[in-house]
Amino acid sequence: MEIATFGAGCFWGVEAAFREVEGVVSTRVGYCGGWFDNPTYQDICSGRTGHAESVEVTYEPAQVSYDQLLNVFWEVHNPTTLNRQGPDVGSQYRSVIFFQNSEEEGAARVSKELLQASRKHSREIVTEITPASQFWEAEDYHQQYFEKRGVAHCRV
Repeated sequence: MEIATFGAGCFWGVEAAFREVEGVVSTRVGYCGGWFDNPTYQDICSGRTGHAESVEVTYEPAQVSYDQLLNVFWEVHNPTTLNRQGPDVGSQYRSVIFFQNSEEEGAARVSKELLQASRKHSREIVTEITPASQFWEAEDYHQQYFEKRGVAHCRV
């Protein structure tokens, strides 16, 4: 098993999208990229902890590649809006790929460059690509939020 971590705005919809991918074994939502230990949802909403709402994806590389996960990441959010996704505003909603190793870093950078060159988006892609840091699991009520409520997706 391998782990990939992505931040793409509100983690509920992002998690739901990754849970649909064959080869994804599990997901959990949480907070990554900050400097504050053991943050709560209220802490990260303050915008003062440096964390991004993130999804940790555990996957079987024999069934789904990291590149395929990157494709899902690019499709589930707008990577051209700085610190914002739809109505959600703040650095905790930033677009970010947290890489685990140099192979993931390289794949993420190439993927970003190819998407920018494709001109799919008229504005510059602002997605950060940064080393993974401590992942802090979010409160239980955030886990599989849509599944628990019978909701299919975000309406952004």
